[in-house]
Amino acid sequence: MNDLDQDRYRAPALDKGLDIIELLAGVDGGLSQAEIAKKLDRSPNEFYRMLDRLVKRGYVARLDGDRYVLTLKLFGLAHLHAPTRRLASLAMPLMRELAEVTRQENHIVVYDRGHPVVIAQLEAPGYWGISIRVGSRMGLFDTGSGHVLLAYRSPEVRAMMVAEHVASGGPEGRMTEAFSRHLDEIRARGYEMMPSAQTAGVTNLSAPIVSADGEALGALTIPYITIINAPEAPDITRTIDALTETARRISELAGAGLGADLTDTN
Repeated sequence: MNDLDQDRYRAPALDKGLDIIELLAGVDGGLSQAEIAKKLDRSPNEFYRMLDRLVKRGYVARLDGDRYVLTLKLFGLAHLHAPTRRLASLAMPLMRELAEVTRQENHIVVYDRGHPVVIAQLEAPGYWGISIRVGSRMGLFDTGSGHVLLAYRSPEVRAMMVAEHVASGGPEGRMTEAFSRHLDEIRARGYEMMPSAQTAGVTNLSAPIVSADGEALGALTIPYITIINAPEAPDITRTIDALTETARRISELAGAGLGADLTDTN
């Protein structure tokens, strides 16, 4: 496309809005309307309506003293298709199959800034089951998912995860020698099985989704409940077998490329 064609398809209002966003992205502390106009070599009146729209849409925030700063909305939009979402998309068909086979709910949890967070979930196919909402933040020390995420990380990364968890309000002093040995046991057997610390009668079953180098990308978890009126539902031993096999298949689907993204960003 030549310069004439580019001029023909210009969108001045859009250009003006993008100019403001790009300018604010490169400064700390924000700019006033007059400063924005001066830096972009325009009249201040040209930017009033555009700034008003950017504020109302959440891309820009107005501070005291008539200063404008860029918000994190663009950052959030950029991460709508982050590696964790690709992992959820890849895993969903296998999670659906797992739910049908086990008659239990299952969900995927990844580590994010101090907490395990649910990124994908499938309901149990019958009338009864535990439901965990996508986006739920969990404990690192008192959930099967948290244990698996810690077990399949190096000691250095574990220490970083614990420090972030404590800084975000989690309990201190949980990384004892006994707990470290327990994490090693989880890694040796390939899954965690523990009574739920949140719900009576539930047993947390968690298996790792791992990258090519064995580091945890996430944890696939079933909050197992005994279903009395469904004799065809597998017992807990067969459920563990189905869980670990599904986690292995998801790990293979995720591949080394996705694994590198996830372990670098979580």
